[in-house]
Amino acid sequence: MTVDQTMEVADSAVTDRYPTRMGESPRWVRRTDPTVWAGNDGPMTVPELRAHDRAGYTVVPEAFAAEEILRLRAEVSRLADDPALRGDERVVRERGTGAVRSIFEVHRVSPVIAGLVADDRIVGRARQLLGSDVYIHQSRVNLMPGFEGTGFYWHSDFETWHAEDGLPRPRAVSCSIALTDNLPYNGALMVLPGSHRTFVPCVGHTPEQNYRTSLVQQQVGVPSRRDVEALVAEHGIEQFTGSAGSALWFDSNIMHGSGSNVTPHPRSNIFLVFNSVDNAPGEPFAAGAPRPEFIAARTAEPVR
Repeated sequence: MTVDQTMEVADSAVTDRYPTRMGESPRWVRRTDPTVWAGNDGPMTVPELRAHDRAGYTVVPEAFAAEEILRLRAEVSRLADDPALRGDERVVRERGTGAVRSIFEVHRVSPVIAGLVADDRIVGRARQLLGSDVYIHQSRVNLMPGFEGTGFYWHSDFETWHAEDGLPRPRAVSCSIALTDNLPYNGALMVLPGSHRTFVPCVGHTPEQNYRTSLVQQQVGVPSRRDVEALVAEHGIEQFTGSAGSALWFDSNIMHGSGSNVTPHPRSNIFLVFNSVDNAPGEPFAAGAPRPEFIAARTAEPVR
């Protein structure tokens, strides 16, 4: 499918085109929504848009200068040690060690990161890819300290955002900004290029308040080993590596994961999830209640 075809805007009816959390061996669903939506100009060239449409992700080396990254890294360290956030539900800790694993809604607790969200280098690219105004569906910092950082099993973000947050379509994109060097051996993110074109339903019922355990170790909303084997055989595995300041843009439905960090080299990234204002969340498609606001925004307030 060409970029011109994928840029066509589909109709806006809210139906469950991507059923999940069902019985055994659900069938894969061919994605019918575009990856690159028409409507906005931006920093990406047509060849870059075509490449993103094909692979489902884009790497931007040296997206941020060294001094900017030093400032962001210092801010993240401050947040991780902030006594005011100790015990805050937005701070997720590693099981066993108690080390900070993630800090959610980070753009709400940090003016520095709030400024990053509104940076045109970031939000301009999000608007271009999604073809509309955008809002922050989720923001977080993921920390993988040396020796202690545990990985994230293979998953599609959209599967969870659809099932538990009520996003109708995969019209969302994530930006991961490397605050430290992302090396092949310190838990760098792995992606299956092209897998964003297929929605892989998951087996199982969503437990009540599933987020309390899934943010530490996701067990519901992950593909089967057989599905992962088939996807890897079809698409292969690529890895986001690069120096601090690099940025990875990836489609909400691409299959991705990361290994644990057993090296002395820490890995930390800021994740900003942009969703189209035309794809606002409704009732969850496969959960009894939506997740809390700090994990998934319920109001589609455009970034200005």
